[in-house]
Amino acid sequence: MHQPEPSTGLRHRTVDAPAGRLHLVEQGAGPLVLLVHGFPESWYSWRHQLPALAAAGHRAVALDVRGYGRSSRPSATREYQMRALVEDNLALVHALGERTAVIIGHDWGANIAAASALLHPEVFHAVGLLSVPYTPPGGPRPSDVFARMSGGQGAGEQEFYVSYFQEPGRAEAEIEPDVRGWLAGFYAALSADTMPAPGQPDPHFVSGGGTLRERFPADRLPSWLTEADLDHYAGEFERTGMTGALNRYRNMDRDWEDLADLDGSPLTQPSLFVGGALDASTTWMADAIDAHPATLPGLLSSHILDGCGHWVQQERPREVNRLLTSWLAKVAPPAPRR
Repeated sequence: MHQPEPSTGLRHRTVDAPAGRLHLVEQGAGPLVLLVHGFPESWYSWRHQLPALAAAGHRAVALDVRGYGRSSRPSATREYQMRALVEDNLALVHALGERTAVIIGHDWGANIAAASALLHPEVFHAVGLLSVPYTPPGGPRPSDVFARMSGGQGAGEQEFYVSYFQEPGRAEAEIEPDVRGWLAGFYAALSADTMPAPGQPDPHFVSGGGTLRERFPADRLPSWLTEADLDHYAGEFERTGMTGALNRYRNMDRDWEDLADLDGSPLTQPSLFVGGALDASTTWMADAIDAHPATLPGLLSSHILDGCGHWVQQERPREVNRLLTSWLAKVAPPAPRR
């Protein structure tokens, strides 16, 4: 059932998928562009892109990934494996009556978009990655990598946030008593204008016996986030809880095993990468970006935005919209207008 929002042109609907139900928001007509959000967000993180892509002649569709928003939230942790999320995207394209799509993802959505394109190149014929560069499947076991980043688990040691998220219920106990306050701090911690200054404690780590929130900026919203935006995000997670979103992190070792047959595989479709110069995903993964000529041989457009943090399409919507529409004109040109 289509539910248009008054005066915006946005259409809400749900479709059947392996998750059970996927909620999506769409705008425009033309070649399908599927937008996949990251953590801890929702379809709403693409609110600036939906009208811009629609105006450029595309059918722009932003979904709530399983575990988020109005999409289904399976109870078992293993139901959030990467292959399951890819099958959701495949089912969504077919449910929309389409055969192919461009897929664009941010943060975890970038990983999901890349896996979708890798596993189903016949459907996802071009892929855009925001904030998180492409790294082929394989390499060391993820839990071993994060343990090394944590520097050990002893008293007084710092623990990397991904390791902190692994134990069911642990991060939920920190976040869910004050979802709105935690989200505000998390968004601020990774935004260019509110992130901690160099030399201050890194918000990607937890002190021994502490919480992530202890390192977040207090009582400061980034310039891109209004009180109404924060209300939207908080309202969704207050209703759903955080477990579905966190379960993505809890499947990284399973994904490593499940995608072993694709070890080292490049992503050959026409692609785009956009990162923020101040984003840890860009700086920590600089080697992955440098490897893109080999791992993303179809890369047509790559940009590091000066003075930008992690939330690129929300921090710099006009610039990102310009980059996306320019790239889409090459990989999925809209039909000529009559």
